[in-house]
Amino acid sequence: MIDRRTFLTRSALLGGGLLAGGPALAADGKKSLPGFYADIERRTFNFFWETVNKANGLVPDRWPTPSFASIAAVGFGLTAYPIGVARGWIKREEARDLTLTTLRFFDNAPMGDDRTGMTGHRGFFYHFLDMKTGTRFRETELSSVDSSLLFLGMLFAGQWYDRNDPAEAEIRRLSAAIVDRADWPWFQRGELAVSMGWDPVKGFIARNWDGYNEGMMVYILGLGATRRPLPDDAWSAWTAPYPRYWRGEGPTRHLGFGPLFGHQYSHMWIDFRGIQDVTMRGAGFDYFENSRRAVLAQRQYCTLNPMKWDGYSKHIWGLTACDGPGGFKLPFKGETREFFAYAARGPIGQPDERDDGTIAPTAALGSLAFAPEVVIPAARALRKVPRLYGKYGFLDSFNPSFRYTDQKVQTGSVDKRHGWVAEDYLGIDQGPILGAAANYRDEMIWKTMRNSPVIRRGLERAGFTGGWLVS
Repeated sequence: MIDRRTFLTRSALLGGGLLAGGPALAADGKKSLPGFYADIERRTFNFFWETVNKANGLVPDRWPTPSFASIAAVGFGLTAYPIGVARGWIKREEARDLTLTTLRFFDNAPMGDDRTGMTGHRGFFYHFLDMKTGTRFRETELSSVDSSLLFLGMLFAGQWYDRNDPAEAEIRRLSAAIVDRADWPWFQRGELAVSMGWDPVKGFIARNWDGYNEGMMVYILGLGATRRPLPDDAWSAWTAPYPRYWRGEGPTRHLGFGPLFGHQYSHMWIDFRGIQDVTMRGAGFDYFENSRRAVLAQRQYCTLNPMKWDGYSKHIWGLTACDGPGGFKLPFKGETREFFAYAARGPIGQPDERDDGTIAPTAALGSLAFAPEVVIPAARALRKVPRLYGKYGFLDSFNPSFRYTDQKVQTGSVDKRHGWVAEDYLGIDQGPILGAAANYRDEMIWKTMRNSPVIRRGLERAGFTGGWLVS
């Protein structure tokens, strides 16, 4: 096994070999994908269209395992329905009616600080909800970031449904009203940074959103709010820890965060190309390029494979938050290795590092817009992994090294020859696959969200300038 210091040294030496640049836009602003990719997109879309509770718009956290709803998955679902219309998979009226059902549910959902029977509090919503009643699931937290993912889906819907008819007008009205109810200063609880969550008994979660991860969207939405916005200096609380997040040198330098979802989520709705805050103006590149460099660095890590896991290669890669076989300490190639259940995973040497040999297709495919030249070959290779591709596209994850058929895994199944494969599709991992493809093809989500006053105001108050913000 290569130790951490040896890997980091080797990565620096190979840094100049990272792929640079991506395919340029065609004259019509559209890019093509290989034929097989359309099947991935359609199956992934069907996850949202077929598993949603059409009585209230709630999307399950996972399927086929019986599950609660995830408000983040609802946000991805609200974004998926217009994609289905644009691709001809469903009718606009079908998407409109389901979107309106969803917004009406959240508009009328019970709010308050009671432990049970509530859907949210102070304009934010609980992370997980009962699929039927729509109220708090067990002891889940009121989540600032998952509420943000829901809000982004709502804002996208509010911009996309632009026709002059009563139903689409109601979508625009409700999406704006629901998002604007969020009491952002309350989530600061007297500090500058925003807390990750709140519990009606335990109070606020001590950990804040700061540094570099998926929390970018929290601050941009909070700064863009009109009713109860974050104060002007909130973005400085987010960027204050940046110095310890930088990784790489020269063309590989980037703000690091191990799991790739942290480089994907905010970017699915917000077009960071060509716009910069103070930090990125100083760095000489933008956050889109930052995510691109992070993707290429992770692919390089998996190609080098310092932990010597089975299956890793230049085409089979992708570490992020995902399901895993379970909590085990087992022998592997003369060492004792630790395996995990659901957990955030990332390369050794990155913030939130954890590498137990588990690969998630969403890590690569959710990065399509950043680095298509490495993602498309990865998608092609991942489709050939036994038992991984099914009804709704890619199952959540797999681990070719976990071949311990005598162990009782938490989820999924183990094959002595090919290893462990998850049994579920996860909404928050399906969403980035579909969204990245839509943005890559014709910038559908980005173009729509550029018209959102909330997003524009949030970016400008955070100090972003240039690019499409000038127009």
